Amino acid sequence: MADLNAAVMAALRGVVDPETGRDLVTMGLIYDVTVQGGQACITMTTTTRGCPLSEMLRLGAEAAVQAVPGVTQARVALTWDPPWLPDRIVAGAF
Repeated sequence: MADLNAAVMAALRGVVDPETGRDLVTMGLIYDVTVQGGQACITMTTTTRGCPLSEMLRLGAEAAVQAVPGVTQARVALTWDPPWLPDRIVAGAF
């Protein structure tokens, strides 16, 4: 199970926010990842509630996770609670 979680996180690192040029994990946009029995549930956010790229990023995350061997279903939910803050960015990313 830990290997599948790691593979899902690696896949999410491949999804890049075109506005920042950084991946979802580095930006701190991924709030939760749960994988059970091949079903991956991801909770993520965007830097702002009105981000015009929200759906594109959600769909990109969903497609990346769905492509992970062993994942049979990927669900990505967007939330803005709590709101994203710049302190979620991985140190040294910029």
